Amino acid sequence: MLLHKRLPGAVSGQQRRAIPAARAVRPSRVALRPVKAFGSAATQPAETTESGKRVKPEKEKGFINKMRMVAMKLHTKDQAPKEGEKPAPPPRPFVPTREGYLRFLAESKAVYDVVERIIAERDEYAAFRNSGLERAGPLAEDIAWVSSTYGLQPPAVTEDGPGMTYARKVAELATTDPPTFICHYYNFYFAHTAGGRMIGKKMSELLLDSATLKFYQWEGDVQVHLDRVRKTINELAESWTDEEKQRCLAETEQSFSFSGGIMKCIGM
Repeated sequence: MLLHKRLPGAVSGQQRRAIPAARAVRPSRVALRPVKAFGSAATQPAETTESGKRVKPEKEKGFINKMRMVAMKLHTKDQAPKEGEKPAPPPRPFVPTREGYLRFLAESKAVYDVVERIIAERDEYAAFRNSGLERAGPLAEDIAWVSSTYGLQPPAVTEDGPGMTYARKVAELATTDPPTFICHYYNFYFAHTAGGRMIGKKMSELLLDSATLKFYQWEGDVQVHLDRVRKTINELAESWTDEEKQRCLAETEQSFSFSGGIMKCIGM
């Protein structure tokens, strides 16, 4: 797999180096299209049996379906026309910059670093190891590539920044309340496989000369990885009490809030 695959219409490295720096950044006002919710993108057709009876896809089974439904309700109608219930925020100018996008990548990596270390070290989360969804490694390569290609200093991730603030939260929950930790794991990883990819594509076109970062590429079939994790969560949730399940679902809004704080880095 190529490290940084170019989309149709991308310029070559030689052409890119010839672009004046001021023109290359172009922090102009843009209007982004509404982003589809992660549960609605890259949807696979439902399987059927020989008799033609529909078999539910994994995302519609068990507890994971409840998690998906709660998350979808926290999207706006523009993002999820059928299930979104959250009022749309008032329109505001959004000015993405390369520096802001690079910071978004670095702050995101801070969270993935902690989550993936927890999963590697804690036996209770062993079922999530080598899921194929791991993002810390690809992000490290992307941060180095963007910094080198565009002559930018890798941003320092501070303890009071959105990435480390979120990382401390999930680290605490991993110890004190595993079901709510799983809520953050599910929403943070799954969001970047669909809606996050659409944002990444737009930022690539605006800021990176249409280069596709490794953050948005997975080894193997990402839908297979997602289904395997969905099944793991369903199996794990069978051992939870009703109270634990409710805490997991109730934590969804917090996961959106923390992720939103990192997303805002793009337009700073």
